[in-house]
Amino acid sequence: MSVVDVKQGASPVILGLPHTGTEVPADIWARLNENGQLLADTDWHIHTLYDGLLPEATTVRATFHRYVIDANRDPEGVSLYPGQNTTGLIPETDFDGRAIWRDGEKPAAADTQKRLEHFHKPYHAALAAEIKRVQDIHGLAILYDCHSIRSHIPFLFQGKLPDFNIGTNQGASCAPEVAAATGRFAFAAPGYDGVMNGRFKGGWTTRHYGKPEKGVHAIQMELAQSTHLQTEAPPFAYDETKAERLRKHLKDILENLEQTAFKLGSLK
Repeated sequence: MSVVDVKQGASPVILGLPHTGTEVPADIWARLNENGQLLADTDWHIHTLYDGLLPEATTVRATFHRYVIDANRDPEGVSLYPGQNTTGLIPETDFDGRAIWRDGEKPAAADTQKRLEHFHKPYHAALAAEIKRVQDIHGLAILYDCHSIRSHIPFLFQGKLPDFNIGTNQGASCAPEVAAATGRFAFAAPGYDGVMNGRFKGGWTTRHYGKPEKGVHAIQMELAQSTHLQTEAPPFAYDETKAERLRKHLKDILENLEQTAFKLGSLK
């Protein structure tokens, strides 16, 4: 099993896809309970949703499921949102707070170390290598981290999540121009709503790599799954009509980010 899939492009934009993978090794699968084996907390079809929108964008996609280990969590296990409900490096529950492991099969410290070595580290080694490659070409890189989540999850947040949830770690992970380039089209898209640094302010990936002072800009886009799925429940089927409507706006965002990168690069 290859744990990461990389497609190299010539654009200054890199798409990170840490949560679309559904592969689970057999020994880990056997330890998941019936609820865990639903793999409900997948970023369903996000790689399909973004496919071809920016032809020269580099993509780095984790093929393993986040229940194996979460590629968008601090490898030291530090919480992204202290004091709030969330899931950890190896989740113990799903997004509804329900157990995902069979009795007595919850991963231990040794499991965490093994999975860090075999899954988390290779994904981030590949991502870091692509950031360096793109930055060497353009003088800067924009990492756009692609995510989705159900629009109603009381365990994590109250009410309905906005359609577009942009995270910049309160402006620390990217230049203001990058945040503005993303928000310009997201917030103007008719029939959709959005927020900047709301419930989701950028995961570990965004916070770890986003160093605008060093020419690496990182931004997270968390989409409500109601924008592109037939239903936010099994089988989490892709809705072609919804998706095509959304893809037009995502294409505008990515193209605008690419142009912003060229402008920022010309100022160096």
